[in-house]
Amino acid sequence: MFCVSSTEIGAIMNITKGGLVLFSANSNSSCMELSKRIAERLGVEMGKVQVYQEPNRETRVQIQESVRGKDVFIIQTVSKDVNTTIMELLIMVYACKTSCAKSIIGVIPYFPYSKQCKMRKRGSIVSKLLASMMCKAGLTHLITMDLHQKEIQGFFNIPVDNLRASPFLLQYIQEEIPDYRNAVIVAKSPASAKRAQSFAERLRLGIAVIHGEAQDAESDMVDGRHSPPTAKNVAAIHPSLEIPMLIPKEKPPITVVGDVGGRIAIIVDDIIDDVDSFLAAAETLKERGAYKIFVMATHGLLSSDAPRLIEESAIDEVVVTNTIPHEIQKLQCPKIKTVDISMILSEAIRRIHNGESMSYLFRNIGLDD
Repeated sequence: MFCVSSTEIGAIMNITKGGLVLFSANSNSSCMELSKRIAERLGVEMGKVQVYQEPNRETRVQIQESVRGKDVFIIQTVSKDVNTTIMELLIMVYACKTSCAKSIIGVIPYFPYSKQCKMRKRGSIVSKLLASMMCKAGLTHLITMDLHQKEIQGFFNIPVDNLRASPFLLQYIQEEIPDYRNAVIVAKSPASAKRAQSFAERLRLGIAVIHGEAQDAESDMVDGRHSPPTAKNVAAIHPSLEIPMLIPKEKPPITVVGDVGGRIAIIVDDIIDDVDSFLAAAETLKERGAYKIFVMATHGLLSSDAPRLIEESAIDEVVVTNTIPHEIQKLQCPKIKTVDISMILSEAIRRIHNGESMSYLFRNIGLDD
């Protein structure tokens, strides 16, 4: 198992030095649960701040205590109104900067717009834009968790600590799935194979990969290689140029590479939002003989009708962390379970504030993790 176990973190947690201020940038009270858990573990009170929306929908932030010369940690969990969430964070960061805070560290467990980190034809790389806005506002350090693509760290010109939720999910498998030794780790598409391999190797389990019609929408077909558009007038191309044309992709019939018959199938991914691909994978695994199906993901966005679709599906349990609040979805679907990751976030905050090394939180993490 990589990173660090919850018991080890609990053993090394101690009282932080003075000069630490902990703020929650959320105006939505349902998003403050994680902040309260972190504050409780650190043994500090939440900083006094007012974040609210004006009648004209403008965001207003009023810091109600001194932050001069202090390490300010701003915890921001993403609500359904993601754009308001971003503005709340940016305005609070800038307010702390203009109030002469010593350092301003953003604690953003789920980094919004992380799926828009590649060029899509004539679109834009929104993750890069958001990173630039955060740095410009005054952020000096970022703590996040399981970025959709690790390369997003390169969009920032400040230190970024990309923590992992895998140890907590692995611990859940070992403690809450009694017959996990009879399980197989499943990647619902070839793109998820590295993550599945990481889980399988640490649990000493087999791996299966679903390939075919149920694969991710994030394919090379939309990575910008079709831009600029092909010329309508063939004569416009120089006659001596014979550029070979790329053969278009054709999805093969759906296949499962690996044996899942008579076993527990555990599908792993980083984000579960639109659940259609997970439902299709679950149906395929049932047809191939899997008798129980679990879905494990770090970030449970669970948008739209996701809770209802999960409840009506062949999936037995969906396990996500509390990087994003989903209490309402849990009321709609009892199959959704939560793993608390406030422990590793609070330890990261403590170490940064006390000037201690962060390497302890990244033990046994390889390049592919």
